Amino acid sequence: MSDYKPVANSQVTLTELMIPSYSNFGGKIHGGIILGLMDKVAYVCAAKHADGYCITASIDVVDFLAPVEVGEIVSLMASVNYVGKTSMIIGIRVISENLKTHVIKHTNTSYFTMVAIGEDNKPKEVPALILKSRDDIRRFFQAMNRKELKNTYKKDEAMLKQTAYEHHSFMDALSRERCKIEFE
Repeated sequence: MSDYKPVANSQVTLTELMIPSYSNFGGKIHGGIILGLMDKVAYVCAAKHADGYCITASIDVVDFLAPVEVGEIVSLMASVNYVGKTSMIIGIRVISENLKTHVIKHTNTSYFTMVAIGEDNKPKEVPALILKSRDDIRRFFQAMNRKELKNTYKKDEAMLKQTAYEHHSFMDALSRERCKIEFE
């Protein structure tokens, strides 16, 4: 394993035809199909960078920006945006292309955190990144910020779970929301 690898060494594009069996009851491609393909391309990208087996540790926000239609070609582009000691953040951009109209849509964006696993089934160290372009630098910096926000959110969530709520303190806030309280 090399100590450093360029981002381009592990970039992957997966392209697949969207067939009728992938559609949901609304006639669009089911989101679960897209998520499965995203997980697959994230794995390949991470495994290429780590030179081995990886697992999905988390998925940060999957934005569904436009529907995918049966018959369209979907391309999922994955890139290692950030590396920690044993983990990698893989950025994924999904586009679909209508082959008749040649219309191309950006349909999804997501960030998968993948962890490299060694022969002992424990996390193993991954190569650092060589950033060779402004996009590489921007993506690395954005991933650093996203990671920091996620850590802050986790701390806030833990604090919320420990907070003892006073019944009256949240009843007033709930009264301004779209809910009906039928509590005895």
